[in-house]
Amino acid sequence: MALVTEPATPPTRLSTGERFWAMAWRVIRAKPSRLLGLVIIMGYAAMAIFGPMLYPHNLPINANAIYAPPSWQYPLGTDFEGTSNLALVVTGARYVLFAALMAAVFTVVIGTGIGLLSGYFLGPTDTILMRVTDFILTIPSFPLLVVLSTVWNFGQPIAMGFVLGVTGWGGLARAVRSQTLSLRERGFVEAARGLGLPWWHIIFREILPNIGPYIAMNLLVSITGSIYAEVGLFYLGVVPFHVNNWGVMLNLAVFTAGALESPQALAYLLSPLVAILVLTLGVVLFLDALDEIFNPRLREG
Repeated sequence: MALVTEPATPPTRLSTGERFWAMAWRVIRAKPSRLLGLVIIMGYAAMAIFGPMLYPHNLPINANAIYAPPSWQYPLGTDFEGTSNLALVVTGARYVLFAALMAAVFTVVIGTGIGLLSGYFLGPTDTILMRVTDFILTIPSFPLLVVLSTVWNFGQPIAMGFVLGVTGWGGLARAVRSQTLSLRERGFVEAARGLGLPWWHIIFREILPNIGPYIAMNLLVSITGSIYAEVGLFYLGVVPFHVNNWGVMLNLAVFTAGALESPQALAYLLSPLVAILVLTLGVVLFLDALDEIFNPRLREG
């Protein structure tokens, strides 16, 4: 009696996107520090999105718990009104992180677009775009924000992010232009021109993917830089206080609560500083993973 054998099931083939994400997850898991960085970043993202939902719009004030030390009820202590510092940090994260994200997006989009166009077309296009870039690089963003604060309401984070992004893309544009100049003479770009492909296809489908790693890393670095900028502006008091955020906490801790002279208010001062420090640590740890994800030589090593 002949045996009937079933045909072997062909192995499942992953798409390009699935292979990329599988490789990225393998790289992240290779070192506990990278995984910790990802967890920190995701934790802050969740805090910004869902954190304010855990607290009422107007945080409760407790006159009997002014400058209370850290405890189970108040893990980070309280401020000069008896409000939980943890609640202030959580509810203030949304403005800070969303404004920083918007600033980084504006920086990356504008800087990358101008750098690509300038480096590919050269000639008059390059001259005009680079003169505009040089002008942007000469604009001091801090005095500009001080002037704009007199006529512009920074109560919405997108307004703060827009100004920080529009004044901060010059350096990235210069860097992207330099990389585009080296890539435009490569064989695959010459082949694309020979096939008669349009310029937009060559720029965004051939050149852009090759500088994607640098752009991705610059996005994360721009987020941390934007956080420092906006927190510093609120701390110095040059931007009107419309919403609670980490910079406002620092300003009130130093200039209202006297945290530099009063040890009782030290927890109020340290709470936003620790929040910024931990987020920066997470970004730095995760940048190591990004470097290897986008660098085949590091993966092979």
